[in-house]
Amino acid sequence: MMIEKIVIDYLNKHLDVPVYAEHQRTDPRSFVLVERVGSARNNLIDRASLAIQSYAESMVEAAELNEKVKSAMYKIVKLDEIGSSKLDSDYNYTDTETKQYRYQAIFDIYF
Repeated sequence: MMIEKIVIDYLNKHLDVPVYAEHQRTDPRSFVLVERVGSARNNLIDRASLAIQSYAESMVEAAELNEKVKSAMYKIVKLDEIGSSKLDSDYNYTDTETKQYRYQAIFDIYF
């Protein structure tokens, strides 16, 4: 199974906002996007770098949603498929083109 699907399914169960792999025709007010931004394989162990973007109506709400995402991602190691989950960085990533508030967290997932 693709790591993106595993993470999306997991986050959908642990967050109170929808989680997607891509923007919807009409995005809800608050939601999360998961995107693979890199990957590697070493000794049959896969690693994926995932950008997890938290969208919300305000900067504060986006930051709060980002904190919920991080908390959930720290616990994803409870899944049998996941070996580790490490936060590389998180930051304000407001979309200046669409004027949507968002935060982005980059996680390295070993699976």
